Amino acid sequence: MEDPAVPGAGVPPANGNGNGGSKGKQAAPKGREAFRSQRRESEGSVDCPTLEFEYGDADGHTAELSELYSYTENLEFTNNRRCFEEDFKTQVQGKEWLELEEDAQKAYIMGLLDRLEVVSREQRLKVARAVLYLAQGTFGECDSEVDVLHWSRYNCFLLYQMGTFSAFLELLHMEIDNSQACSSALRKPAVSIADSTELRVLLSVMYLMVENIRLERETDPCGWRTARETFRTELSFSMRNEEPFALLLFSMVTKFCSGLAPHFPIKKVLLLLWKVVMFTLGGFEHLQALKIQKRAELGLPPLAEDSIQVVKSMRAASPPSYTLDLGESQLAPPPSKLRGRRGSRRQLLTKQDSLDIYNERDLFKTEEPAAEEEEESAGDGERTLDGELDLLEQDPLVPPPPSQAPLSAERVAFPKGLPWAPKVRQKDIEHFLEMSRNKFIGFTLGQDTETLVGLPRPIHESVKTLKQHKYISIADVQIKNEEELEKCPMSLGEEVVPETPCEVLYQGMLCSLPQYMIALLKILLAAAPTSKAKTDSINILADVLPEEMPITVLQSMKLGIDVNRHKEIIVKSISTLLLLLLKHFKLNHIYQFEYVSQHLVFANCIPLILKFFNQNILSYITAKNSISVLDYPCCTIQDLPELTTESLEAGDNNQFCWRNLFSCINLLRLLNKLTKWKHSRTMMLVVFKSAPILKRALKVKQAMLQLYVLKLLKIQTKYLGRQWRKSNMKTMSAIYQKVRHRMNDDWAYGNGKYSQSS
Repeated sequence: MEDPAVPGAGVPPANGNGNGGSKGKQAAPKGREAFRSQRRESEGSVDCPTLEFEYGDADGHTAELSELYSYTENLEFTNNRRCFEEDFKTQVQGKEWLELEEDAQKAYIMGLLDRLEVVSREQRLKVARAVLYLAQGTFGECDSEVDVLHWSRYNCFLLYQMGTFSAFLELLHMEIDNSQACSSALRKPAVSIADSTELRVLLSVMYLMVENIRLERETDPCGWRTARETFRTELSFSMRNEEPFALLLFSMVTKFCSGLAPHFPIKKVLLLLWKVVMFTLGGFEHLQALKIQKRAELGLPPLAEDSIQVVKSMRAASPPSYTLDLGESQLAPPPSKLRGRRGSRRQLLTKQDSLDIYNERDLFKTEEPAAEEEEESAGDGERTLDGELDLLEQDPLVPPPPSQAPLSAERVAFPKGLPWAPKVRQKDIEHFLEMSRNKFIGFTLGQDTETLVGLPRPIHESVKTLKQHKYISIADVQIKNEEELEKCPMSLGEEVVPETPCEVLYQGMLCSLPQYMIALLKILLAAAPTSKAKTDSINILADVLPEEMPITVLQSMKLGIDVNRHKEIIVKSISTLLLLLLKHFKLNHIYQFEYVSQHLVFANCIPLILKFFNQNILSYITAKNSISVLDYPCCTIQDLPELTTESLEAGDNNQFCWRNLFSCINLLRLLNKLTKWKHSRTMMLVVFKSAPILKRALKVKQAMLQLYVLKLLKIQTKYLGRQWRKSNMKTMSAIYQKVRHRMNDDWAYGNGKYSQSS
């Protein structure tokens, strides 16, 4: 696949230190020591509390609206208000907008839409700004933020009922095809926010309409609910021989990445694309309902549990703690003193028992921080590091003699119950029977799972247990149907494919799907905090940089926060968009999911996500790149206080940044989707040394994030070697307690060669 999104991906090399020869080996200890000191400063002293985070389709309504605007755009709120008031005074005398009856408001909107069809570009922009002011809630007539949000929602429904979205869609087509604006932006050495004024106004109106109409509330009148379903249908299907709206936005993304339209406000395009896909196809909870419905239609048994609810009920485990590990290693006396003192042995077992009970709640409390692994990922790739030897020498605990093993096993406190019901695939049962028949009989019976003649009784019981937990997925049924269609294409006839919104979107994306995936990953790479500025990288800051660059320290700090916030919002929108597409395509048909996944892997999505996590994730999640007084709708109601460098450095009082934690979880879920049951992609995780990168993410005390990190660690533990498993037993224990079990999976002790052959 040419033109990969992430050439090289910036992931630590598989081996070699890049210095060559003995000089590299002599310089290695200094590099490791510098890395240790840097790591202690950045991570060692941070104690992350449990994050009270509730995962959902999106953040709160106010936050989602405020993220549409950059802080550089705040001056335009006043322009929108002025354009509306100038136009409104010429049409309505002696009244304000909120004082009009609904019929009068509709008549005024019809007049605005008529005035949109003028030839003058400048006049059209003024009318479009007046419409945007209505969509923003006519904040000049409101007294509180609640009022602004209420009237914004009311006005958006009113605008939709009068045909505003269709009118703005035509204007958007005109702006996309405006070759003069494209050539003007290409000639400029630096594109600024002024080059995308018309596009930003149009996209803002459309985003506000989609976001406000998408939001469902119990108090919504019947007319609004009908309008919502009509709007969803219009966005989902081709209306008047036009492509679905999401495909138009995808084409804007590819045109931006190709360099033909550097002035496109890409953040607004991506936010609108994400919300349109979520509105038309459905969010995560809707996906779960669709999955239950589809299983019932195919005659499959219902799901054993609701995965969303299971994850919400999980508790976060404590992150690794280096000092705790050293302290606990001194609890036990030397092994030589234990042999002759029975009382000491009982005392040790009692202490160990209490530690086991404690570690059920805090799985990583006594775990080594695996500093040698982190150094390996950032350093020269050598495995025999000084830190590893030090940690091994400082642990005097040894396992008890074999005769004492049953005694210690009785004292271990096991968890009361595992969160997930185990699953067994049909091929797992077939593989188990194939091995058993080869061992006891000497021949196999293919895919026959019923005949157990000649096998001992324990094998019968094992097969019975496996069948009790057998899970048939929707994908299994779809693959079986495709195989039958290939065998008998004439007799079975042509398959009838229902025209669902997901099917229509996939058919529209199919021709240019590789370009869409590459474009999204290129933008994600440019927005990643670990990416370095390169001359050939995409400029994603066109809709945040002002015409005149800052000249004071305060202005520079404000712009720096705005740029970081801008990148975070882009990462959030792309990560959620890709995850939604993969999940919907997988439910619609497994081959659609596999095709999209294949192109994501070809575009280096796996190393890109690993590169994203190869940073201090705790700092990223707790970053405070926001200025609350400048957020919409607060900035439209209150007089802006005087900003100081101290207030900008302090940030808000939130415990963590919701969008950054949301992005991290979605990227981990995306990585799980790409690597699950794919041996070659799992080996990519091993080759790129993802284990220390992922393990550092466990420092974040949030159950859902930890679950998906542990899933990614589980699929590669068998390839990391016995020594890794031995020195990461707390991580292994966490995997056992939190991740779903497969009955005959050898993840905890398997040999890599055996697993490859099986």
